Amino acid sequence: MSGSRDVESWSRELAEALGLDSEPDVAAVLDLARIAAHGVARPAAPLTTFLAGYAVARGIPLDVVVAEVERRLRQEQT
Repeated sequence: MSGSRDVESWSRELAEALGLDSEPDVAAVLDLARIAAHGVARPAAPLTTFLAGYAVARGIPLDVVVAEVERRLRQEQT
């Protein structure tokens, strides 16, 4: 696999190949992965983004999902 493709191009191409109607918000998804990786553990990043994608597919806006993840992590810190 070549490293010549950037993340945005890859995500657009994959979304199109999967028949998705919209392009992913790459920055928001990567930020969510970072939050999960640093707030929980590295393996939480792909699982969290998968669950976020599932939630978004069910109609929950991505910003609401991110806010919930952040809220839960803050709550655990107190």
